[in-house]
Amino acid sequence: MPRWAVYAIFAVGGLLIIICCLCICIKCCCKGKKKNKKQKKNEAINLKGVNGKTTTALVQPDVTDVDYGSTKKQRGKLLYSLDYNTALSELTVGIKQADSLKAMDLGGSSDPYVKVYICPDKSKTCETKVFRNTLNPVFNEQFNFQISKSTLLKSTVVMKVYDFNRFSKHEIIGELRVQLCNVDWNHVIEEWQDLAEPAKFEDENLGEICFSLRYVPTAGKLTVVILEAKNLKKMDLGGSSDPYVKVQLALDKRKWKKRKTSIKKATLNPYYNESFTFDVAFEQIQRVNLVVSVWDHDAMTRNDAMGKIFLGCDATGNQLRHWADMLSNPRRPVAQWHSLLSAEQVNSTLTLKKKFPLQSKLPF
Repeated sequence: MPRWAVYAIFAVGGLLIIICCLCICIKCCCKGKKKNKKQKKNEAINLKGVNGKTTTALVQPDVTDVDYGSTKKQRGKLLYSLDYNTALSELTVGIKQADSLKAMDLGGSSDPYVKVYICPDKSKTCETKVFRNTLNPVFNEQFNFQISKSTLLKSTVVMKVYDFNRFSKHEIIGELRVQLCNVDWNHVIEEWQDLAEPAKFEDENLGEICFSLRYVPTAGKLTVVILEAKNLKKMDLGGSSDPYVKVQLALDKRKWKKRKTSIKKATLNPYYNESFTFDVAFEQIQRVNLVVSVWDHDAMTRNDAMGKIFLGCDATGNQLRHWADMLSNPRRPVAQWHSLLSAEQVNSTLTLKKKFPLQSKLPF
């Protein structure tokens, strides 16, 4: 075979090999493109399966669309009224109703009531009745405060909505503070306001005390059991106190009978479980007030009052409710926690006269 024929055969073979290689490369490239297209199709979002109402639910909201106020806890709102009688120097605060209060109980409800007082005086605190299992209570109660016009314009009305708890501290739902210098006194004010978060600096916490009451009408016996106290005020330099409890009865606002517990050394959370029984006839019980006060014992100096509370015919709010529960459940002990008030505040509300003379007979 001639040499040129051999060269021609090798050239044709090489060309065929090159063509085959090119075909294989082109085919592989086509397969890769098809795979990428399939993956992109699989990764695409099916808008029909999106739970949002619009496609904007798929993206981060614009800054102007964010409702920063939604992070605030909604506490509800309160309808109140204010009226001032210049001739009598008397301010009337009306607690009308509340709406959409914050649920404080596990069942999704609350047991609300309202405390009303005037700052900075605070000598008188009034409370509405407690309404059970509701977030929309209708109170329709009014409270009167004796206050001069000059003092009025420097004062603030404080209305605090609480959730009642019989065996634990009452939780505050929200509050309103109305500066009276900004009020137009030419007419009665009545308006709704949203409840605000409680002030960071609350009234001085004097602690709480738990005691039970039991009255037996047929025997004329009133039994008071001082159970315990907690979170009492620190009275000693060492950051503690030596507390004991005085239990006093007043008949017709006159000091009558008194007893006291033992002294518990160096504690702010004393446990007593001490019982006191008083003879109180059925004819007298409706005219009696019970004063429970906590004192710090000092061996060398005068004992100091740490806090005070009173129940009975002249009480209001939770104190009156506890007393009424005792009367409506004769022979059964009724226990409840109470927040202690300052002695000055209680003394200004319940002014007691001197003790009955020994020779005189008790009024019946």
